[in-house]
Amino acid sequence: MATAGKVIKCRAAVAWEPNAPLMMEEIEVAPPQEGEIRIKVVATGVCHTDLYHLFEGKDKRGFPTVLGHEGAGVVESVGPGVTDFKPGDKVIPLFLSQCGECKFCKCPKTNLCDCSWSSKYYDIMSDPTTRFTCHGRPILQFMGTSTFSEYTVINQIAVAKIHDDAPLDRVCLLGCGISTGYGAAVNTAGVTPGSVCAVFGLGAVGLAAVMGCKNAGASRIFAVDINEQKFEKAKVFGATDFLNPKAYNKPISEVLAELTNGGVDFSLECVGNTEVMRTALESCVKGWGVSVLVGWTDVKDFSAKPIQLISGKTWKGSLFGGFKSKDSVPNLVCDYMTGKIKLDEFITHKMSLEQVNDAINLMKTGDCIRCILNISK
Repeated sequence: MATAGKVIKCRAAVAWEPNAPLMMEEIEVAPPQEGEIRIKVVATGVCHTDLYHLFEGKDKRGFPTVLGHEGAGVVESVGPGVTDFKPGDKVIPLFLSQCGECKFCKCPKTNLCDCSWSSKYYDIMSDPTTRFTCHGRPILQFMGTSTFSEYTVINQIAVAKIHDDAPLDRVCLLGCGISTGYGAAVNTAGVTPGSVCAVFGLGAVGLAAVMGCKNAGASRIFAVDINEQKFEKAKVFGATDFLNPKAYNKPISEVLAELTNGGVDFSLECVGNTEVMRTALESCVKGWGVSVLVGWTDVKDFSAKPIQLISGKTWKGSLFGGFKSKDSVPNLVCDYMTGKIKLDEFITHKMSLEQVNDAINLMKTGDCIRCILNISK
């Protein structure tokens, strides 16, 4: 392409500081270096983790930055040493890399990667190395991706090549939320046929967890949320029972115990709230119940009474649904294209990049499951 090897000037939504609106800016995107790929971003979802960094984490060392990590696009150019990608390939950036060489990548028990930005810089949610500048200042690339930009540069170990026919304005959701929730159910929890499950929080991640429980053969799936408007959407993904904790004068864990003869087999916390994490654990049946922490937070501690675990319950955590990213995302795209998993049903809004602050406000108020930002044609 004519832009290969050159600095590209393009639009991006820059977060200059915490707890402030994003600003539309013209940024400079440097050419890819050794082992890197420059991608023209076509579409991106707006995920709660973007909001978490902007409004909750508030570590100023993580700014200025370009948010966004749930995108899809087309390879514009590749740097030296890149052999598995070429210009024109459809790809999904990955916030969780898979180098294939570290001890974690070689271990089938985990999807972590020692070469990921999160191995060293999870507190600022970015690697200090960046290919972005704006007004002469370096701009961090959020979670190593930064999809709220027309172009981005990413290490090849954090990019998945996908099917040429994949609709980018839908499969972009597999870059984070849907893969995270779905995999937490089918991989991390290991939901079994005929089991009883409870999913706490019915955002995109929670609804994807409901879908995972359904596809794994659960016989009963409790959808738990204080916003009852989300219950109809949860039904679409397979939920069978619906509970609003505010509608009861007792802990919802006790309500679930009464409704299930002692508790559910599997529970998934998809909020990122430490109190809900404890409730989800307490909602499991003793002896074999498994509870999975899926919602992201690192600003508060969580706790539980030891008897919960001594009695035979298991408390687990899940990152990106336990999927090894480069291996699994192309398969998930195929699963969507063959109808095994849903994506369209998560999308409630579509907007332009210039409307990113409106999309963020929709997420904050809970009036949106997933908003897709159209970045480039």
